[in-house]
Amino acid sequence: MHQYIAMNRFRVAQDNAEAFEKRWLDREVLLKTVPGFVSFQFLKGPTHDGLTLYASHTVWDSHDAFVGWTQSEQFRQAHTGAGQGRTLMVGSPVFEGFLVLQNIPA
Repeated sequence: MHQYIAMNRFRVAQDNAEAFEKRWLDREVLLKTVPGFVSFQFLKGPTHDGLTLYASHTVWDSHDAFVGWTQSEQFRQAHTGAGQGRTLMVGSPVFEGFLVLQNIPA
């Protein structure tokens, strides 16, 4: 069985960056209560043409574990009011999912 990585990319105008980060960093984290959850990272990338790139990066034991998260009560709770955050972004989030074919730990 392969681990699964779920990523969402967000483009945020520089003047909304602080509010966007606060929304993510101040939220209640429910991922730890879901079977198959491995880790989560909230990433800040480069700023170009006044837009900062952010990404959420979640590692799961398997694709099935990720699907279980998306169908869970915790997922519904975590995404309540998510539409309000759209005003901070430019465009919609971009989802990308990956099966881990090789993992070389430290």
